[in-house]
This record gives sequence, C-alpha cells and structure tokens, in this order.
Amino acid sequence: MPDSAATNATPPADSGSASATAQDAPAPAAETGFFPPRKVILTKEQLEAFQRSKTHETIVSYINTLNESVAGVKLTDECAISPSVQAVLDILERIAETARSIPPVDNKASRFGNPAFRTFYDKVSEIAPELHRTIPGLPEAAIPEVTVYFDESWGNRTRIDYGSGMELNFLCWMICLEKLGVFQESDHVALVIRVFWKYIETMRVLQSTYWLEPAGSHGVWGLDDYHFLPFLLGASQLRGHKYIRPKSIHDSDTVEEFSKHYMYLACIRFINSVKTASLRWHSPMLDDISAVKTWDKVNSGLIKMYLAEVLGKLPVMQHFLFGSILAWDGPLPAPHDGDVGPDDAHWGHAHTMGDDRGGVGQRENGWGDCCGIPVPSVFAAAKEAEERRRVPGAVLSGPAIRPVPFD
Repeated sequence: MPDSAATNATPPADSGSASATAQDAPAPAAETGFFPPRKVILTKEQLEAFQRSKTHETIVSYINTLNESVAGVKLTDECAISPSVQAVLDILERIAETARSIPPVDNKASRFGNPAFRTFYDKVSEIAPELHRTIPGLPEAAIPEVTVYFDESWGNRTRIDYGSGMELNFLCWMICLEKLGVFQESDHVALVIRVFWKYIETMRVLQSTYWLEPAGSHGVWGLDDYHFLPFLLGASQLRGHKYIRPKSIHDSDTVEEFSKHYMYLACIRFINSVKTASLRWHSPMLDDISAVKTWDKVNSGLIKMYLAEVLGKLPVMQHFLFGSILAWDGPLPAPHDGDVGPDDAHWGHAHTMGDDRGGVGQRENGWGDCCGIPVPSVFAAAKEAEERRRVPGAVLSGPAIRPVPFD
C-alpha cells in the first residue's frame, strides 16, 4: 500500500503555531503562510505541469491510501472514531440540517436548479469558519484557506450545478486537514466509511432538494450524473467478495440487500430509484464495467479512469484551487484584456473559441465542457414524468412509441 503523501506532510511555514494569540485573531497571510486558494490552470501546458507536480502526487497518493484502507470493509463495520472525525461528522450533520431548514422555492416553470440553493450556499459560507473552529487541532490561521475547499464542495452557487470537481474539493478538504495534523493514519477507514459516505448522503439531500444540475453537461455518460469517487472506493470495498461480482449490479435483490453495506451498490440503487429502464440505457459505462470479471480489475480500472477523466481533463481541473497547503509550482497564467473578475462564475477558466487558441469546451473528449449546455436534474426529470402520468393524454403511447429512457 502506498504511503499517503498527506499523512507525513508538514504544514506551511509558521502554520503549526496554535498559540492563544493565533486562536484569538487570524494573523496576516504573509506571517502565517496561508492564503485563500485560487484557480490557476488555464492551458494544456499548465495541466501537464500540474500532472507532474507534488500536489498531483499528493492527491493520487491519498486516493490510493484511502482506497487500500477500505478493501473488504463494509459501511456497517465498526471502526474507531477519533475526536477529529467526530467533529467533522457533526459538521456534516449541521450542513444537512441547514439544507433541511432552507426549502426549495416554487420553481415549477423550470426543470433546472432551484434558486434556494444560493441561499443554502451563502448560509454555509457564513457558518463555515465557526464550524471549523470546532475541529480539534486546526490552526485558526488555516481556517480561511481550508474553508474555501469546504464551501466549494457543495456545488456552484451561480450555475446551481454539481460534478466531479466539487467532489474533488471535498477530498482536498480532507487532505488539507490531514496535512495540518487533524487526521491521522488511524482515521483512514473512518474517513471513508463514515466521513466521506456522510458527505455523499448529504449531497443526495442537496441534489434532490435543489435539483442541482450535472456539471459539465456529461449527463448520462458519466458513472452517474454527479459522482465518481463512491464507485472507486466502493469497488475496493467489494474486492475479494465471495459472492458479489461486478455483474451482480443487474440483480435487483442483491443491490437491495447489500446496498447498505457497500457504496458501489448504494450508488446503483440510487440510480435505479431515479431513472427508468435498465442501466445499459441510461448508464452505459456502468453497464460496460459490469462485464469485468473481478472487483480488483474494476477498482484498478476506475483509478486509471479517475486520473485520466478527472485529474487529467482541462474542463475539470481549470476549476481546481491552489493555496499554500495544496500548492501550485508551475507557470502562472498570463493576464488577458477583457478577463472577467474573480467574482464571476467563469473566473479562472477558458471556454470554447472559434479559432485554435486552445480554449476548452465541446471539442474536449471525456466529461465535456465545464459550463456547457445546461442539463436538467434527474430529480426534475423524474418529477416532470410523474406529473405527466397524472394528466390523461399528456404522454404519447402506443405500440410504436418507445419512451426515451434517459430521464
């Protein structure tokens, strides 16, 4: 098992001091070494520099470490819960409570993201510093940097969407906490089957409440509309299982019975609960993966896929945030006339251009453009289908009419 780069890493210069003075008032960034993360990657060359960087190595190592820590481990297994892990679980429960306290607004005319999400996002940003002060051992001076990853884990405020880049922000949040000494190697199992899974459950609340759109317009061609890592880590959980095989995802009884134990099957159950027809129609990639013989091969294949389709794709990584903990050591982007400001949803990344200036977008293979054609939430599509069924004559039917299964 590869050692976690995060486990043995040291915090930035002067960041480890937790004196009473530092706890009372954050010191200036120049004194602490911490600063709010910002977007840097704009070009293919910068992406390639990132893939050779220490930060890329740290992320990949951490994924591998967490992946190995839960091989053969069930979600329902007992595990040690440290005070730091418990504090983070309490924070995630507070986020779920915040979502439940902010209901969606009446938005019947739209199948897209509900504007109430912006109220939720603003509330989370407001309480995030206070929540982070409940984490044992977290330096006060690091909170402004760490909370940026936390805030950006829940979706994009402007576009009201969510995708693998936001999921990556949550992973980076955990990495930052471990690099700062909050988490230890002994926490790794709990970080996956308690903390990360609690995050996924919370995201399901947000996705179903606010109808978050799939980021990047990849829609049905991803592992699901929103997530990647639960499948990767979930495949590790199933490695070596005596009875459950990759093809077992097509057995509804197996999925129903074991979804409470394994992330992979829980994600399949979720997909089946909100989409019609079979997996081969609405989730062809998952259907293809089910033909692989062993979970070991599924797991190793998903790691390779994550490196290529998430960490290796410009439309995703142009949103990645670099601070002092997960640092950028490559060439900085050159400023351009007419660039939008840092408060704009499109700040720090490029879009498809008519010529060959290297902009990213629909010409990119893989997950598609970061801000491409808006795709309705699967929850919105399911709700619309339900409403149509209630209205006589609203749905075309007949022996030659086949429903489109993607919704």
